[in-house]
Amino acid sequence: MLRTSRADRRRVASLGGMDLNTVLEVRDARQRTPWRTGDAWLGGGTYLFSEPQPHIRRLVDLSRMGWEPVQQLPDGSLEIAATCTIAQLSRFAATFRVPAAPLFEQCCRAFLASFKIWNMATVGGNLCNGLPAGPMISLTAALDGSCLLQAQDGSLRRTKVADFITGAGRKDLGAGELLRSVTLPARALTCRTAFRQVSLYGLGRSGALVIGAHDPLDGSLAVTVTAATVRPVRLWFPTPPSAAALRGTLARAVADDEWFDDIHGLPAWRRHMALRLSEEIRSELAHGPELTRESAR
Repeated sequence: MLRTSRADRRRVASLGGMDLNTVLEVRDARQRTPWRTGDAWLGGGTYLFSEPQPHIRRLVDLSRMGWEPVQQLPDGSLEIAATCTIAQLSRFAATFRVPAAPLFEQCCRAFLASFKIWNMATVGGNLCNGLPAGPMISLTAALDGSCLLQAQDGSLRRTKVADFITGAGRKDLGAGELLRSVTLPARALTCRTAFRQVSLYGLGRSGALVIGAHDPLDGSLAVTVTAATVRPVRLWFPTPPSAAALRGTLARAVADDEWFDDIHGLPAWRRHMALRLSEEIRSELAHGPELTRESAR
């Protein structure tokens, strides 16, 4: 028999999708008990309840942790809780007055998901799934985000988002370790950004998603490629590179077996689109905003 509260049962039922008939217990994460084989963190649950999870015996529910979804810290950086939903992040971004703010909504829209997913799926869940097309991975890696990870003994460590995702569905997480939050540095929020996304279908999963961030303080340019690759690839240039330099750097940074291959796009197509979109972004951000506006007329 499943041991869970009435509130937990209502929450699980609201997700719909797959019944997890191997789960015997749903535990509140505020109740500290030893981690054991068969445990899984429950954030929004949109992935967990989307397909069979025969290895899971107990869900540890994070929904009552009370973490502030999004907050700007005194140093100007932005902390996004792992339990922050896509809807909460979108609402916050609508009133966030920084140059990089439009990128938040662009990445939220890259989900191409229903309102139900928007209101349940979490930023932390998207990162911890580690899927190449995860748009919260794209957003936080492009803005040089860092993950705050908490082990079962309470110890904390930080790692860059670009290093946290190590492959398709793979991430740098130990047994029972928890992604607590993602922090975006204040300087990254001042960047001019450019966004490009492509799919094989009009409303399909991203086949390539490329983001550029131009730093107004030192003139540097970061180009981040996701969806086309099995892991985020973030390239940093002290000044905007030439088209040939960008193409060569990206080609060297991604090994042949690191171009993602699934039903949503072949590796050769993903590579072609990543190179093409990266050049579009380089061209857009290599000019000042005034020149960009003039060229658009």
